[in-house]
Formats: sequence, structure tokens, C-alpha cells
Amino acid sequence: MDTQPQTSAAGTPAVEVGAAERGSRSRMDLGGRSRPGERTILAVLALCGALSIFTTVGIIVVLIGEASAFFRHVPLRDFLTGTEWTPQAGLERGSFGVLPLLNGTLLVTAIALLVAVPLGLGAAMYLSEYAPERVRKLLKPSLEVLAGVPTIVLGVFALNIVTPALRGVLGAAGIEVDFFNALSAGLVMGVMIIPTVASLSEDAMSAVPRGLRESGYGLGATKRQVAVRVVLPAALSGVVAAIILGLGRAIGETMIVAVAAGNLPTITFDPTNQVQTMTAYIVQTVGGEAPRGTVKYQSIFAIGSLLFAITFLLNVAAQRFVRRFREVY
Repeated sequence: MDTQPQTSAAGTPAVEVGAAERGSRSRMDLGGRSRPGERTILAVLALCGALSIFTTVGIIVVLIGEASAFFRHVPLRDFLTGTEWTPQAGLERGSFGVLPLLNGTLLVTAIALLVAVPLGLGAAMYLSEYAPERVRKLLKPSLEVLAGVPTIVLGVFALNIVTPALRGVLGAAGIEVDFFNALSAGLVMGVMIIPTVASLSEDAMSAVPRGLRESGYGLGATKRQVAVRVVLPAALSGVVAAIILGLGRAIGETMIVAVAAGNLPTITFDPTNQVQTMTAYIVQTVGGEAPRGTVKYQSIFAIGSLLFAITFLLNVAAQRFVRRFREVY
């Protein structure tokens, strides 16, 4: 007796329908089943992300805890507006105005930016707009290698090479330069952050669409005009972010200023004088005799909190600027 295959309502043989459903279920099961070790990998990645967050939170907790103990003895207003810094004299006779340290930090940072911004932007513009591809592949890694030089080496270079050169050149012009001074530290620090400004700015300029450049050339603009009036404004958000990142690194730099700038907290705008920065004071205090629990020991956490607040505000300002002026192509 002949048997006919059963068909579905749509006229498809039931055997084929069943096979298709089983294949579909097997594919769904395969897609939903965890592969061996996948959960472990996800857990490790989540742990890495959580570890960075917990580390940051831990740093903030320690800073706030020790700084609050400092501010129980020294009013915040006196700390932020005082013009003398003599913590070694003790709580009774000492002065805890942070302005001299802040002045030294900003003075050295300003000199560094005066060096790094024009040189870094010039290098970025050359690599992005003028350099042949072979030259670019050679110069950019070479420039980034400079960022890997230990800062203690740069500090010794500033003290033993740059400072004698400045004293010889400026001394011939009748300008006296202290052996420890803000100028040599700022110049070398500027060289240190050139790779940061140049590399990030070049990435921003290279991301500008070629169509914008060709439009400028079509209007008769020269290569320099296209680079300055088309590419640079289009990459402005990335360039500003690079400069602010370099600024943050300069403010937080330690070893160069600890070696070459000196340890005299004073308010001055003369870069040839000795100054002390906030980071240099922290290094000096940690390396000296400051018993735990004393106001001098707690002062390093107050200064660290101020540094943290400054760099945090710089990062927030950079993000807001980038979001507001970012060009999407």
C-alpha cells in the first residue's frame, strides 16, 4: 500500500518542517550556550575594570582622610590664600599658605607650555600635512620615544647641561641665573610633553576628511592656508584636548622640578629664580623626617588633594570643550 508523506498546512512536507525546527533549535542552543572559559574571561575583564575604580576611590578616601586632619588645624582659607609656606616651623610658628608652591608650579608649567605648544603643533602639522609617508613613519615613532625617557634623567640633564648653558648665555647679558631655577626646569619639561601634544594633535589633524583639504585647494588656497585655516580649525577640539592633557602632565611632573627647580617656596615671576613646586615639596617631605600624624606629614595630603582637584577640573574642562566643539564627519 502506497503511503503519502504528510504535509503541513502550507503544503510543506512535515518531515522537512520537523528537520528545520530541530536545526533552528540547535542553532539557538548553540548561540545561547557559553563557550568554555568565556565566563572566566568576562569575570577577569570586569575585575580589571572594577580594580581601577576601586583604586581611584581608595586614593580619594586616603587623600580626604589625611587632608581633613590637616584642615582641622589649618583653616582652608589660610591654606588657599596664605603667602608664606614654612611647615618646618611647626603648627604654632609655621605658615601654611600654599600660594608660593602654587606660584612655582604654575610658573614652571607656563614655561613648559610656551615650549611644547608651538613645537608640538608645528611637529603635528608637518607630520599631518607636509611629511611624505615614509618620513612620517620614521619621525612619529622617533618622536614618541622621547616620551619614554625617565624624568629623573631629564631632571639631571636640566641641572647639569641646561642650567650651565643658561647661566653662560644670560650671564653674558648681565642676567643672573640661580643654580636652581624655574627656567631650566620649564624648558626641559616642555621638551618632555612635546610628544604628548604632537602625537595627539597629529591624530586629530589626520582624522580631518581629505575632502575638506581638496575643497580648499579647489578655491585656490595654498598648502599653508589649508593647513592653518581648514585643517587646524576642523581638528580644534582634538588639539585643545592634547594641550590640556600636556598641561595636566606638566602640573603633576615631579622629578624634573625636584632636581632642577629648587626647594625655595616663594612668590616670584622671574624664571631665573629658585622656586618650589607642589610636587617637589611632596618629594622633599616624603624623603625627609616627617613623623606620621604631624601637621607637616598631613600637609602633603592637603597639597595632593589640591593637585587632584586641579587635574580633575582640567579633565572636566577638556571633556566639555571636546563635546561642545567636536566636529563629526
